Formats: sequence, C-alpha cells, structure tokens
Amino acid sequence: DEKKAKKSKTATSEKDQKTAVKPIDIAFNQIEDHTKRLTVNSSDLAGAQLTKEGTKLYYLSQFEKGYDLWVTDFKENETKILMKLGAKHAYFVLDKEQKNAFVLADGKIKKIELESKKVTPVAFNAEMTIDANSERKYLFEHIWRQVLKKFYVADLHGVDWAFYKKEYAIKLNDINNNFDFAELTGEMLGELNASHTGTRYRPHSTIHNSTASLGIFPDNHYSGTGIKIAEILPKSPLVKANSKVEVGDVIEKIDGQEISSKHNYYPLLTNKEGDRVLLSIYSPKTNKRWDQVIRPVSQGQMADLKYHRWVQGRKDLTEKLSHGRIGYVHVKGMNDESFRTVYSELLGKLVNKEAVIVDTRFNGGGWLHDDLATLLSGKRYMDFVPRGQKIGSEPLFKWYRPSIVVMGEGNYSDAHMFPYTYKALNIGPLVGMPVPGTGTAVWWEALHTGDLIFGIPQVGMIGLDAKYLENHQLNPDYMIDNDPESVANGEDKQIEKSVQVLLEKLDQNK
Repeated sequence: DEKKAKKSKTATSEKDQKTAVKPIDIAFNQIEDHTKRLTVNSSDLAGAQLTKEGTKLYYLSQFEKGYDLWVTDFKENETKILMKLGAKHAYFVLDKEQKNAFVLADGKIKKIELESKKVTPVAFNAEMTIDANSERKYLFEHIWRQVLKKFYVADLHGVDWAFYKKEYAIKLNDINNNFDFAELTGEMLGELNASHTGTRYRPHSTIHNSTASLGIFPDNHYSGTGIKIAEILPKSPLVKANSKVEVGDVIEKIDGQEISSKHNYYPLLTNKEGDRVLLSIYSPKTNKRWDQVIRPVSQGQMADLKYHRWVQGRKDLTEKLSHGRIGYVHVKGMNDESFRTVYSELLGKLVNKEAVIVDTRFNGGGWLHDDLATLLSGKRYMDFVPRGQKIGSEPLFKWYRPSIVVMGEGNYSDAHMFPYTYKALNIGPLVGMPVPGTGTAVWWEALHTGDLIFGIPQVGMIGLDAKYLENHQLNPDYMIDNDPESVANGEDKQIEKSVQVLLEKLDQNK
C-alpha cells in the first residue's frame, strides 16, 4: 500500500508539472506601445470573445437600436454584423469548440451557429416559489442600507435614518403589491429632502392600448360635427406632397365612422399608430369633400412634433426681435444627441450670427455641463484671410461671440450644473427664473424584481463658494417670469429679455 501511494503521488506530481500554467510576464514599461485596436469603430460593447487562434473577434455592440452580434475577421480584414438582435440587454459566450454562440438577449437564450448563422431558440422552464411579503421586507432593508452607505453626505442631511426605518417598516405588513411598496419607500426617501430620490414602479406587462395622433390641434371652439383643424403641425401625418388638407378643414369620418358634435373620436384611433387610416375631409372654403389615407403617429411622436414646434417658435421670435442678428438653440437634454444638435447649429447655420441664446428650460439633466461650457467659452485669437478676404476665425470649433443662457424652474440635475458652470466661468449672463438646487450625480439601482428602481444622490458638487449645489438654488442675473397669461398669448418674456440684453451688449461693443 505504501508503494502504491508513493507511485500515485509521483504520478500526480508529474501530471501537475505537465499541466502547470507558466506565469505571464507583462512588460508594463511603455505598454501603450503594445496595444492594438481590434474593433473598427468605437461603440458601446456588452461583451467580446477572441477565438483560440486569434483570427476572429466576436462581440456585442450597440449603435442604434440595441445590441447586435458582430464579428471581425482579422485575416480577411472584414467586419460585419453576424446577427441582428436589437436587444436592450445582452450577453454571450462561445462553446468549447467555438462553433456556436449562446446569446442571452432581453431574457431569451439563443444558439447561433457561427458558420451557417442558423438560430435555434434554447427553451427552458424555471419555477420558483416567492414569499412576496418577505421579499419586500428584504428590499426595504436593502434600500435603507444603501442610502446609509451611499448618500453624498454622511450625516444624511441631519435626518434620523434609523427612526424613519422603524416608522415606515410598520406599514410593510399592510402592503401586498410593488406599486404601493414603491410609494412607501419613495415617501421614506423623501424624508432626506434631496433630489434624485424616490422609488419608481414599472410593471412588467407591456400590453396596453394606446391612442394614436393625427398631428393636429383641433379647434376647441368649434361646435359642429367632425373635427375642425385649428393647426397642422410640421411633419404631421397630414403633411404630404399631394395633401390638400388645410387649417379650417373638417375631418368628418375616421375609417368610415362619422364623428358627431358630441362624439369622442379618440377611441377611433386606438392602437392605430403606423396603420393606414382613412379620413373623410370637408373643406368649408371650397365646399368639397375627399378622402385621404394617413398613418397616425404615437403620443410620443406627437410630443416630439410639439417640441419642435415650440423650438421653432423661439427661433422665429429671436430672429424677429433681433432683426436677424441673434441666433437661438435649445438644449433638450444633457446628452450626446443634444450636444450634436447644438454643435451643428452653432457652428453651422448660426456661425455668422453676432450672438446666440442658449435655452436650457425644461431640461431634465444628464452629463454635459463641461462640454457645453467649453463649446461656448471660445476666445477669438486669429483670422483666416486669403488675399485680403476674411473667411473665418480661430477657434473654428468653439463659439467665441457673446451668448446668454435661459433657464427656469424646470431645469434639473445637470441642467442646474450647466448654468452654474456657465456663470462660474463668467461666460455670460443668466436669464429666467431660479433653478432648484439639484446638482448631484445619482445612483439609480434597479432591483432584482425587474419592476422597481430607486435613486440615491451619491456624488455632491461643491462650488467655488465652498457650498454644495444640492439644495442651493441658482438665481439668474435677470429674473423674468413667464406668467400664464403672457404664455397663453404666445409671448415669451424670457426670450424677449435675452434679445434685449444681447443687443445692448452688441451695440456697446461697436
């Protein structure tokens, strides 16, 4: 037995020596010279795997509508989409032989044969028993403890957090659904008196009715039969090259159903987004009737149409009041898309304007304050003059003329931090109404139930006055209130004041 044990030990030792992995020696000195780009374009990646031979790279990349599975063939110097997934959330692995990819996309598992691109759904059935009340007690404890560990100031604004835990926990036994749970924990988070708090409930089910839109404003003073059109929004489904529809026309029928003076026509547009819908139209001006087929838009698309209508109205007003001297841009959100819009307009069609209004009203935030401030803080230092003709100036990629920022009560988060940054850097004046002190970076955490998400302001911002931006409102240089009456009359006093201030500055600089 002793000989067998010794022999076995010797064999095991020899096997270990054969399978021992040699340590990897990485030369960290000037390592940047030894890196190589593998993907053709920069993008948001959700996973990548190189083949054993190092000849191909498979990766999940998001460009437009979700993550897709891509492959780069280094031998052929070719990059292409292997499989369109359009997934919001995705993950993948290659099998041991690297002939198949197993992809988890939005909760569904697929097997993709890499050569043939054949897709086979991987069916599975998983069951679990959940004690919902106990689960909510755990989630309550988790939310409370996360705030304790992550809130941007350790004293939690002086709140007795243990006291509120005890008081709100009493209500847990009376809650039997996650909607009410979100309300309860949202109220508890509200005791912190801070921005970026609260719990949101988002139900799993996406099956619901939706009302499509015709892209018009109806005449609410019209009492006759049908829908009298008061305004057709730009890019409305009714705007076509061959469309005869005008303001003042009456839509008498939708898909053959008459619309009486007391008829609520909205049910006729239920779930009709993108579908072919027949409108029967009457023109009081010409006394003619005709049919027109359109594809109604969603309420989200209608909101976008109304937004662009509002922006165009501010542009037109600025152009009129300044006699074409001042440009206007609106920053819809603190994100990449909004920055690209502002950048292209400022340095494109507005490049020859003498000054610009940067409107940030109703902006919900993101992370763009420094990018915008940098874009607007240019200082002219050189002109381009071939053969005596000035054709431009440096900096080419910054705005170096006067600007003004419009802000209001609806600015939030980074839309507070940007006007603060703009003012701190002394780029220009602020016009509008005070902005609530909401300048923090937030930790949004999605809970494992999939229908709950809560927020904690985790990173506080301290300004040059040594005070946190949180809970300290930012006041404008020119406080102008757009009262309801003036707004109803189509006025915008904040834009009017902005134009006045900029014109005075321009005339002083002459």
